[in-house]
Amino acid sequence: MTKVRPLIGWLTVTLFLIFGAQWMSSLDNHALAFGLFLWLFLVIIYVAFGVVHEAETLAEMLGEPLGTLVLTLSIVVIEVVLISAVMLGPEGSPTLARDTMYSVLMIVLNGVVGFGLLLGGFRHYEQSYNLKGASAYLSVIIPLAMIALILPDFTTSTHDGTLSSTQALVFSLLTIALYGIFLWLQTGRHRGYFVANDAQPIDPKEMERHRPAPISKKKLLLHFVLLLVNILPIVILSKSLAKILDYDIAVIGAPAALGGIIIAILVFAPEGISALIAIRADKLTRAINLCLGAATSTLGLTVPAVLAISLYTGKPVLLGLSPSGVVLVMATLILSSITFSNSRTTMLEGAVHLSLFAVFLVLIFSP
Repeated sequence: MTKVRPLIGWLTVTLFLIFGAQWMSSLDNHALAFGLFLWLFLVIIYVAFGVVHEAETLAEMLGEPLGTLVLTLSIVVIEVVLISAVMLGPEGSPTLARDTMYSVLMIVLNGVVGFGLLLGGFRHYEQSYNLKGASAYLSVIIPLAMIALILPDFTTSTHDGTLSSTQALVFSLLTIALYGIFLWLQTGRHRGYFVANDAQPIDPKEMERHRPAPISKKKLLLHFVLLLVNILPIVILSKSLAKILDYDIAVIGAPAALGGIIIAILVFAPEGISALIAIRADKLTRAINLCLGAATSTLGLTVPAVLAISLYTGKPVLLGLSPSGVVLVMATLILSSITFSNSRTTMLEGAVHLSLFAVFLVLIFSP
């Protein structure tokens, strides 16, 4: 199975390199356009599971939280590539980056977290996790979300939810610096915040007895290569998917925000499923690392990437949310702070997060 995924991905790449130009010129055939979109969507998700498999293999070899970090960064790279492919297209959407980041926050912090806590509460009554790690994630997510999605609506240098060149440059550097400091602390002196409270034995003799075997550099390099082999087809196919996605949304008259939701689902589906599996196995700390880590990485990497593209190409990027979006983001951040202020969770928190996710879905099609 692990060998089949990249083969299918690269076979699809080959077919699009040979016949892609002909197919793209015939998108006025609605059946063909929909079929190509469905094909690429399913192939990219299928290959993305290969990315998750290799990243989780690296996670086992590297240990937490470095392993989870490899997984979240791999997924966010795919997200940034997909957004960039649409932005650099002839009809690039100035709101796609905003819609994707907004969708990721709603899907992750309300959809996956809500369903996961509901499932975990039903199966385990209460679940515990490392409170310090969740608090650290939220302390970074809150300012990054405010800077990226809310602040642009209230600046006076521009009047349409965009940022001036000075603001874009300074905010990008600030975002990278904050995210870099977080990664340094996560993988260094505060690494224990992101490990389950009962994951490390306390007795030094016991620790010595269970000292992990040295990591094989050859195996580590092999799995890094396999990770790239799985990611590259997604990167190559992203431009074709972006063009077809733009066309399909225009043809069916769907809300423009639907493109952001589709990309968010596309990149986060494997990671979200991994988080739900971890919750079902009563590994809530692992699931929180995946969910909150994905939200943090999305804001920390997507914002600088799209602003850099905007500054380089001159294409506008609209980041500020609508008033209803601002309300939902604020409510989600406040609710997440309350949910992860206690070291144990129940079904109630899950139900409340899911209610906000339902509101988000309704507002997409009925603003």
